[in-house]
Amino acid sequence: MNLEEFLEHANSGKTVHYPSEAQELCDDLLLEATRIKMKLNCEYHTEDEIRQIMAELTGQDVNETLRLVPPFHTDCGKNIHIGENVFINSNCTMQDQGGVYIGDDVLIGHNVCLLTLNHDFEIEKRAELHPSPVHIKDKAWIGSNATILPGVTIGEGAIVAAGAVVTRDVMAKTVVGGVPAKLIKKIE
Repeated sequence: MNLEEFLEHANSGKTVHYPSEAQELCDDLLLEATRIKMKLNCEYHTEDEIRQIMAELTGQDVNETLRLVPPFHTDCGKNIHIGENVFINSNCTMQDQGGVYIGDDVLIGHNVCLLTLNHDFEIEKRAELHPSPVHIKDKAWIGSNATILPGVTIGEGAIVAAGAVVTRDVMAKTVVGGVPAKLIKKIE
């Protein structure tokens, strides 16, 4: 299985069985991402160098408006899609095998986790992975220490309060917070 086939498999929501070619590629991508993350996270880099390393990590061009404060963590890297004027603060983790899609003018706080994989509930199949994308729409703000779970969409202009655990979609122009996250108010 090559990268394109894996991304097609994961992006279609198909299970990554264990053992399988897809799971073996996941392991290979993890090793590659770890090598690149070490380069990013273990020495000083200019903003341009950070964007170059992110382009290597994601395997695609990264626009010049991205601002990212290392350290940054991922266990794949190849299914991250970042819009324009995005700010990602330090210690962000993106488990991106299922796809992380970040719109324009998005703010992501310290220690945010964007997760796109679940394990199987059945004990005998627990190592199997179920990918589901995370979408963060334009002008959203994800507060520090928030966790966004697989399959969640954060609506345009929404705010996720610090420390929230988001288990379901967030409507546009709303503020959510808590564990699990609940509607706090609408943004006028």
